[in-house]
Amino acid sequence: MTSITPARPRLSLYLAGVMALLSPTLAFAGEWDFSGSVAGELRLFPSAPAYMNQEKMTLSPSVALEMELVYEWNDAADRLTFVPFARLDADDQNRSHYDVREAKWLHLGDGWDFVVGLDKVYWGVTESRHLVNIINQDDAVEDLDGEDKLGQPMINFNLEKDFGTFSVFVLPGFREREFVKQNHRLSGPVRIDASRATFEADSGNEHVDFAARWKHVFGDWDVGLSHFYGTSREARLIPIQVDGETILAPHYDQINQTSLDVQYTSGATLWKGELMSRSGQGDRFWAFVAGLEHTLYGLLGGRADLGLLVEYLYDDRDPLHAPVTTADHDIFAGMRLALNDTQDTSVLFGGIVDHDNGSTLLSIEAERRLSPNWKVELEGRFFVNIDAADPSHILARDDFLTLRLLRYF
Repeated sequence: MTSITPARPRLSLYLAGVMALLSPTLAFAGEWDFSGSVAGELRLFPSAPAYMNQEKMTLSPSVALEMELVYEWNDAADRLTFVPFARLDADDQNRSHYDVREAKWLHLGDGWDFVVGLDKVYWGVTESRHLVNIINQDDAVEDLDGEDKLGQPMINFNLEKDFGTFSVFVLPGFREREFVKQNHRLSGPVRIDASRATFEADSGNEHVDFAARWKHVFGDWDVGLSHFYGTSREARLIPIQVDGETILAPHYDQINQTSLDVQYTSGATLWKGELMSRSGQGDRFWAFVAGLEHTLYGLLGGRADLGLLVEYLYDDRDPLHAPVTTADHDIFAGMRLALNDTQDTSVLFGGIVDHDNGSTLLSIEAERRLSPNWKVELEGRFFVNIDAADPSHILARDDFLTLRLLRYF
């Protein structure tokens, strides 16, 4: 029987804290809104697994449910949002999990606002890699692209001035990353045991992290400058021996990361860049992503738009002292087609090529509305010509296609 694993740590403590803060101000004369979606998903693995311990399934079904409950009062100056998520997977016990993506109180003031609770924050502008987006932990059992995030406990204060918006974050409680079950597809030959995670901080996953950000628009320039201090969202995987078996145990370092993201709009072209510098994992290292997106408007009879994307990825971290990355000297190219029809049909196709060894990751994402309440999505990840020395080689036979049917309510 498949069990559903809660995302650590226990969220009930944070929810209780949010409700305690709300209780003096919450008035039941506001407005409620409820929405959500249920999704049936089918993953196809066309190739046989690379490792004997992996299950030899070709099709892997799952179902996911996400709901959003919003309550507004005080002329919409106060808002309470609750977004739970759950997935039941037929094969991977670790992918059967539930999480609270958001459970927050937002208060809007005159030129300022604050958030208390669990929330998701997105920073950055580039397509192929999100270097500066560090607040939330990846929900790594959902997909490989780093787009799915766990809710992060926080107190967030934002102040808007003529010279920019300043944001301060206090982040109590660290969300550990979950990993794919070893005998499932998209896992490697060595088991990762998240229950044996270790931390550089004496307080472990209860360490309080801090972040600050400034962003501003200068004409055609969008600029963001950020700093993060606390527990790295990326884990180093340390080999250890347990009962004669070699396993990998996650270790979370304390880091300082300063980052810059810039976007310049020049007609139909967006010039994008993200730069970060990090200390705390060996020698200080630098990484950046830079490129452009140029849009051709009015194609296919004047309605469709085609975006052409090119980016370069660089990272000079030492893999002996920092989490391993494949994006150290790579080139990304892709295209984004939006038909701008009543069904909101769109397709994103791209590939990342390692400049040193030619290893290539191809991806495709497509979606189309079938009706006001139904939508179909297709996603694919394909590993091509993967070099034996490349970190992604453990997934070289795990190409997959995902077909997803969503019903909104």
